[in-house]
Amino acid sequence: MDGVSFEIRPGEVVGFLGRNGAGKTTLLKLLTRVTEPTRGEAELRGRVGALLEVGTGFHPELTGRENIFLSGVILGMSRAEVLRKLDEIVGFSEVERFLDTPIKHYSSGMSMRLAFAVAAHLEPEILIVDEVLAVGDASFQRKCLNKMDSVGREGRTVLFVSHNMPAVSRLCSRAILLEGGHVVADGAVHEVAHRYLSAGQGSTAERIWPDVAAAPGNEVVRLCGVRFRNRDGQVTPVIDVREEGEVELEYLVLAPGHRLAPNLRFHTEDGTLAFITIQTGTRWSSAVRPAGRFVDAVRIPANLLAEGMHFVHVAISTLDPARMHLLETDAVAFQVVDRLEGDSARGQYAGPLSGAVRPLLEWRSSCAGG
Repeated sequence: MDGVSFEIRPGEVVGFLGRNGAGKTTLLKLLTRVTEPTRGEAELRGRVGALLEVGTGFHPELTGRENIFLSGVILGMSRAEVLRKLDEIVGFSEVERFLDTPIKHYSSGMSMRLAFAVAAHLEPEILIVDEVLAVGDASFQRKCLNKMDSVGREGRTVLFVSHNMPAVSRLCSRAILLEGGHVVADGAVHEVAHRYLSAGQGSTAERIWPDVAAAPGNEVVRLCGVRFRNRDGQVTPVIDVREEGEVELEYLVLAPGHRLAPNLRFHTEDGTLAFITIQTGTRWSSAVRPAGRFVDAVRIPANLLAEGMHFVHVAISTLDPARMHLLETDAVAFQVVDRLEGDSARGQYAGPLSGAVRPLLEWRSSCAGG
């Protein structure tokens, strides 16, 4: 790493983003004194609880109980302080039956659960967590995310490295993007996450083609612009899952006399086709078009798309006879964020939810007797 410089204030929850090899884990090791810097310095003020690797700081020959007290001593806590937190740590980690078993006999999942419980519950002023949460099952990941969220709300500092972009977006207010050991972006989590996810895609929330001759299309129609807007009409790269959005197309019809069908294809960041929408219900849906500049917009309902990055392909065709006049893949991109308030389709669940869509459906529940 070289030339990395930043300051994190007390109470901030900061996510570190970057591809594999970008320097995220190395940076956290420098901050926690696991690795000494060859030059420069890292200054931390406050008690640090860190989880960088499964079982970091544990002695394999000592029992889980003994390692809890050892970790407390390392953090500068008294035996009485650790004892006060013991039941909470053990309950969170779910290793009660093995508490007096040497750590060397724990599975990686057990070691990780206990290590996170110790790091999060021994009241650190600064909690540092690396990607090790990927080892746990969905239920434990939910517990960890909820715990980190509560730590941040209590005013303590959290540094979080993860490839789970929804988790970073939900937990963090700020993000730092690393590339090749350098800081390339530092700011609001949604802006930095959008830059990270769209890197190499050439995708943004707005694309404009001022030169008609070089714009996508042919002698019939040319694309002038594509934008993703929020409910207030502002172009934005990020939207809450509970808010509606809008994709706007601007195009020139150069040759009159065609029945054109603009259509959009929404893809998730892994390439899955979420849905296709074709223009319907407008004056021009089935009418012959005159030459001129058209602006079309389609509303994306709230609580439709799942959290994550979405890429929009734009196409304009004639249906009879069938002919594609333009197709612009990844014309625009935007990120959907599903927060932890509990009033979206995720409810109180904080772990990963798969699927390209996330509709908020109506449920009924009844109880007979009892």
